[in-house]
Amino acid sequence: MTEHVERQEPMQPEDRLTHISTVLRYPRSPRGPKQPRDGTPLRLRLPAGLADRARAVSLHLPGQYPRAHRDYQSRALTDAVMTAIACAELFTDDVLDGLLPLLRHRAAHNLWRLASVALCTRPEFHLLRAAETLRDSMERGAVQSLNLQQQRLLDTVAALEEHVAWHSPARFIVAANIAGEHLTGPRAEQNEQMLYEEGKDFDDLYRDTLHAREETRQKLLRGTWDYDWSGRGGAAVWRAERQVTLQHVEDWLVDRTGTAPAQMLAAPPGWLLLRPAAWTAAAPALTRDGQLPAPFPQWLREGRVLTFPYRNRQALWPLQGIQRAPGWEPVPDIEALLAPARALPAGKVLGYIEALLIEWNHPLDTEEEPAFDSALQIPAGLAHDAGLITAEEHQAAMAEARERTLHGMDTVIARFEDDGVDPDTLQHLRAARGRFSEFKRQAKRIDARIGSRLQVTRALWRWPGRSAAAEFCAGPSADLVQWLATAAHLGSALILELAMQEAWHDAFDRYGRRDGAPGTWGRGRV
Repeated sequence: MTEHVERQEPMQPEDRLTHISTVLRYPRSPRGPKQPRDGTPLRLRLPAGLADRARAVSLHLPGQYPRAHRDYQSRALTDAVMTAIACAELFTDDVLDGLLPLLRHRAAHNLWRLASVALCTRPEFHLLRAAETLRDSMERGAVQSLNLQQQRLLDTVAALEEHVAWHSPARFIVAANIAGEHLTGPRAEQNEQMLYEEGKDFDDLYRDTLHAREETRQKLLRGTWDYDWSGRGGAAVWRAERQVTLQHVEDWLVDRTGTAPAQMLAAPPGWLLLRPAAWTAAAPALTRDGQLPAPFPQWLREGRVLTFPYRNRQALWPLQGIQRAPGWEPVPDIEALLAPARALPAGKVLGYIEALLIEWNHPLDTEEEPAFDSALQIPAGLAHDAGLITAEEHQAAMAEARERTLHGMDTVIARFEDDGVDPDTLQHLRAARGRFSEFKRQAKRIDARIGSRLQVTRALWRWPGRSAAAEFCAGPSADLVQWLATAAHLGSALILELAMQEAWHDAFDRYGRRDGAPGTWGRGRV
């Protein structure tokens, strides 16, 4: 293993090797959480730090993470072990027999891209087809320069393909079918080179796969099952759009030209960000050893600035411009506002900064309306503990939440009555009306989609002020500022989760199967 890692580390990321079993996620994970795994887990004894180094040089497909739903989990350490073994001595079994065993990372990624478009949902297909049409117009010269909307379209497609793809066992079955077609026989190495080069031959294959005819599509999907993955596809498109939005937020904060407006509509999810006057972010050139130059590290240690990754540098926020070197200084007395972010990983800091700038109760000065009301709903119990509402207001909020929950149950019962559900089944459902968990369980048995949407209404209090940054500028106590900053961060994270969940549901409502037609495959049936 040590020799394998040492060989991989000096190589360019796209030239590193991976084993074909990683791209195919073979052997496959159990279909259910209670089903046993095949085989026996391998226990490794590695020198300290080698496991992390091995993971760093292993294959990570778009949308995979170390800790995630089982379909989305990466197998970085497994990939390192399998690749190291295959480099020393090739092996095979009934499933892998005949397949080219080792691929370069770029070729593996493009094999996954083909599997993704072969099994893409309608939300993805609409996006990919729009980007394809735009690129064709650019090649013909019909589009000379991209406007903001067109550039955002291409950026969203890039994010979807490179970072936030959805996963399922079916997609890996499709990857195996494509590998069996192109990575076996005498042309296997030529086709691996084709996947690696990403040239015209690959582009043609990509298009043919995206627009495959029915006979070819059935061949690509051989071994999969009839299931509508529209929800995962819609959520993946939402995540791609959100990633592009965060890139725009970064550029808005690091206003290098000094011409960025004071406000920005961040969509998705559709909330307004307002930057206090004179606040900015800076991304100074790093030193030769890749560190921030003085005095920025000291400001960071003192908790007077936050830092987030920005392109190939680190950006610091919030700063004020000054005439003397280094050209910026921290906003005075900002520590309380930034304190809740001290324990966050680097990748989460930008989201915290965004949360501080959300204008929770400010009318939009823009023609584009947000997708929903971005209200900061704070649990009534926390608001009461913080002294923001009285005990009577707390009790009233709890009673109102209880009534809303019961009303939601009554709505479900009425829906099932209209749908003609068996009277005995409805009687059991009515008997469970006061017990939410039991009611939801029975509702899901009747209709999984309707039952899964049913939620307990929480007792909440709507924050009546503006952004946490604006409240800081107004001069309240440090304790209130820190409390509000924490609430804004948690509240914004919840809103994002609900917005992505809504994108999942909306994908079924807009693109779900109709009249028995498949809801997942896009070619010619959109």
